[in-house]
Amino acid sequence: MDKSLSPSSNRAVAWWLLTGAGMIMVQVLIGGITRLTESGLSITEWKPITGMLPPMGDAAWQSEFDKYKQTDQFRYLHSDFSLSDFKFIFFWEWFHRVWARLLGIVFIIGFAWFILKKKFKQEMVIPLVILFLLGALQGAIGWIMVKSGLVPEKYFVGHVELTTHFVAALGLLVYTLWFALRLLVPEQQTLHHPGLKRFTILLLALLFIQLCYGGFMAGLRAAPAAPTWPSINGEWFPQSLFNDQDPANLINNPFMVHFIHRGLAYLIVVLMVIWFINIRKQVSSPWLNQTRILPLLLVLLQVILGICTVLFSPSATALVWFGVLHQFTAMLLLVSLVWILYLVRK
Repeated sequence: MDKSLSPSSNRAVAWWLLTGAGMIMVQVLIGGITRLTESGLSITEWKPITGMLPPMGDAAWQSEFDKYKQTDQFRYLHSDFSLSDFKFIFFWEWFHRVWARLLGIVFIIGFAWFILKKKFKQEMVIPLVILFLLGALQGAIGWIMVKSGLVPEKYFVGHVELTTHFVAALGLLVYTLWFALRLLVPEQQTLHHPGLKRFTILLLALLFIQLCYGGFMAGLRAAPAAPTWPSINGEWFPQSLFNDQDPANLINNPFMVHFIHRGLAYLIVVLMVIWFINIRKQVSSPWLNQTRILPLLLVLLQVILGICTVLFSPSATALVWFGVLHQFTAMLLLVSLVWILYLVRK
C-alpha cells in the first residue's frame, strides 16, 4: 500500500477504516469468548442470509439442539446439556457470526457512500478491493475451522485451523489500520530510523510467532494442563516436552506449546526493554514521544495477564475473563508496534 497510496487528508475515509479496525478487534474478542466457552460447534450449518436471525420458537430451538446432539462434542462432553445450556453456547457462536456480517455491511455501505461522494482517489481502489477479499477469505477460513470440529472423534475445532483463523483476523486488522494511517498521519510526523525500524520489525516477527502459539494454547487447552507458575507443574523442563517424537511435536504437544509460549514471552519482554532504552535515545517526533512507552507497558501487562490466565485456568469462568483480557492486550500490543513502525518506516 505504501507504493500505491499517496498522502491524503481524507479524514472521513480514515475514520471509516478505523471504525472497521475497531470492529475487527471486537470480532476477535467475541471469537475468544466463543472458543473459551466451547461454543464454536453449537451451529452446525452455514446460512449466510437466514443465519442472521436466531431460532424463533420452541420447535426451531429444539431442531438446532437436535443437530448439535449429532456432534461428538455433545456425545462425549456435553451430553448433560439442557436446552438452556445449549442456548447459552448458541448465543456466542451466533453473535460471532452476526458481528462478522455487520462488519461486512459497515465496509460495504461505507465503500458505496464514499464512491458516491467521490471521496476515493484512484490509487485507493486496489487496496480497498484487497481489503474486501481479505474479509471474504477470513469468513471462509472461519467456516473451514468450524468444519474441522464437525467430524467423528473431534470434540473441538482443530487448533491449527483455530490459529489460522485468529492470525488471519489480525492480518486483516493490521492491513486496515495501516491503510487508515496512510490517510490520517501527516507525513512530517514520520521519521527515518533504519535501526529502530529493523528492531521494531524483529519485535513484530516474534510477536507474530507468539500470537500463533497463543492460538495453539487456546486450541489445545494447554493452560489448564499446567496451571502453575513460574514452573510448569513443578518442573522447569517437563519430561512431557519430549515424550512425543512426532516432528509436529512443536505445535501438537500441549506442554511443548505451553513451554514455548512462556519462553517467547520472557524473550519479548527483555527485547522490549532494550528497544525502549534505544528509542528514548532517538531524535523523534511529538507523536512518537507521546506513544513510545505504550508497547513496553502493554507487554508487561500482557505477561501479568498471561500468568493470571494460567493460574486461574482451572476455573472456567476465570479462564474466560482472563483469557479474553489477555487476548485483548495482545491486540493492543500488536497495534502499538504497528503504529511505531509506521512512524519510523521511512
